Amino acid sequence: MGIGDDGALINPSDNQQLVVASDTLVEDVHFPAAATGRQVATRALCVNLSDMAAMGAQPRWFTLALTLPEERANSAWLADFSAGIAEIAKQFDIALVGGDTTSGPLTVSITMLGEVPPAESLQRSGAAVGDSVFVTGYLGDGAAGLKSISSINNSCINSDRLLQRFYAPQPQIKTAIQLRGIASACIDISDGLVADLGHICQASAVAATVYTQQLPIAEDVRKLSPNNCIDWALFGGDDYQLCFTVSADKIDKLEQLIDGGELNACKIGTIQIAADGGCPVTVLDSNNSPIALNKQGYDHFG
Repeated sequence: MGIGDDGALINPSDNQQLVVASDTLVEDVHFPAAATGRQVATRALCVNLSDMAAMGAQPRWFTLALTLPEERANSAWLADFSAGIAEIAKQFDIALVGGDTTSGPLTVSITMLGEVPPAESLQRSGAAVGDSVFVTGYLGDGAAGLKSISSINNSCINSDRLLQRFYAPQPQIKTAIQLRGIASACIDISDGLVADLGHICQASAVAATVYTQQLPIAEDVRKLSPNNCIDWALFGGDDYQLCFTVSADKIDKLEQLIDGGELNACKIGTIQIAADGGCPVTVLDSNNSPIALNKQGYDHFG
């Protein structure tokens, strides 16, 4: 039973586990105040869907809590916002089953529910020494998109692509389902590669080495800022790609998917033994020299 009562009633099948994740997006923290209702909606829903991808889950349902300032509580803004929600919900075949609306600073909170077969979920805690580290898609797009939004004049050759990547990042649901039984650990990149790979390392009690020469960075991002694109890829966040690890005995299966064009991912590093008190992630430049990690990625309370 969905919208209309004080709670949704959901009956997962006997051979599925229910996966639940929540995210809150706040104006001027997670999206610019100038964003349209549609842009706010698509970003909020895509970001939450990315958590389902990180777990290898098939998304099914979501609830929406929307806090609106007086100037946004009008039919035009709400129609634009609703159109964005409907677009992404239709794309991923998910249903809105409840929520709440209140008055206050613009805030969007979504709880997403999905399903995954027992023992097939992707988690952060499975990485082991000797595993290879992979990422999907391009890194740095999210930070470059935000830069494109905030800069009146820039040399970006494809700002429409970057705006789309920021306001409607594509959750890697299909890829995540393909990674079931292949990836030993997985996380989505929201706070930055170094920070999120660090979460895998901490959960798995290992360390990781990343090679900047192997980072997948799109050509328009390199042209937008040749001096910052590496930093954006490492620390920028908002990419919502997947970072995952694969053991040596599963590499062949993964490479078959990549070579066959069924999965877009590349190797960027390796998993190693964790050193006592050391940083969980080491980044090496083109000369194999360590890069000083003066920042770790986005921190709400930093």
